[in-house]
Amino acid sequence: MQPDANAPSHRLARVAAHLNPQLSQMEEGAGASALRPAVCRAKGGAPGFKVAILGAAGGIGQPLSLLMKMNPLVSVLHLYDVVNTPGVTADISHMDTSAVVRGFLGAQQLDAALTGMDLVIIPAGLPRKPGMTRDDLFNKNAGIVRTLCEGVARCCPNAIVNLISNPVNSTVPIAAEVFKKAGTYDPKRLLGVTTLDVARANTFVAEVLGVDPRDVSVPVVGGHAGVTILPLLSQVTPPSSFTQDEIKYLTDRIQNGGTEVVEAKAGSGSATLSMAFAAAKFGDACLRAMRGDAGIVECSYVASEVTELPFFATKLRLGRGGAEEILPLGPLNDFERACLEAAKKELSESIQKGIAFVSK
Repeated sequence: MQPDANAPSHRLARVAAHLNPQLSQMEEGAGASALRPAVCRAKGGAPGFKVAILGAAGGIGQPLSLLMKMNPLVSVLHLYDVVNTPGVTADISHMDTSAVVRGFLGAQQLDAALTGMDLVIIPAGLPRKPGMTRDDLFNKNAGIVRTLCEGVARCCPNAIVNLISNPVNSTVPIAAEVFKKAGTYDPKRLLGVTTLDVARANTFVAEVLGVDPRDVSVPVVGGHAGVTILPLLSQVTPPSSFTQDEIKYLTDRIQNGGTEVVEAKAGSGSATLSMAFAAAKFGDACLRAMRGDAGIVECSYVASEVTELPFFATKLRLGRGGAEEILPLGPLNDFERACLEAAKKELSESIQKGIAFVSK
């Protein structure tokens, strides 16, 4: 007979299993039956979606975990990393919001962290340091992304994946190739997170216009590094005109926003807090779309036919299955067309680099 998981004699054991998932893998013995996942509270609390954060103990992962714990659409939050996950899990789990938190530590627990997830957010990898470009991170982070995406393909092939790990221009193609090899690739469900570029564009444009950034919307297309980041200032909402000096200033600052933070932190980190904010904002948009909310339009780096490149960041409409509709670029002015050509050249090289990494 299955024990009553709500009986007083099992409550403490159930909480222990919630905080320490490995306890549920105990051999049969005293109290072991009460720690099985089937009767562990971490099976789920409030109705909602199951979300995994891979790289949850890192500079982006920790604030992102906090923000996703606050999201009422999240019922179960799995935190995975190769170090320090127990501490982050304990800390986050003390927040009195409805999402149930479980921590997973090391490669041996990756599959358990991913099984049954609806949304997987991946900020894992090394951060940028002063003097580093996103391509400098490639050799380290490419392997990390490949391993994690192999886990996604095994354990939650139908999950929507939000990929943050840099360089995004290359890691999204890496993820796509991994999913193709596994036979699970659905281009609508693989979304490179470029929301921070949009957040910066909205903020910097609002500063110039002297308005609230929440009232500004700037489409940012192309990619997620340097000249591949193309803010379409001719399509700003509310409609606005800028001088040539303002256009150059805004474009340069938006493209180099990450470097601005890296240099300001003087070796102590990169843009972790604003990236976590942007990732949580995009994750929330995905969850609302998965719930069935209509009219959710965001920018994201995805498989695309908007240009001749196989991947491109543009505005898209989110739905239950991910990127339901890729929206056109719209009219560009001469400056934006010239920037687009420069962006495509660098993007093409980054995409091929990612594809070649998996193929070799």
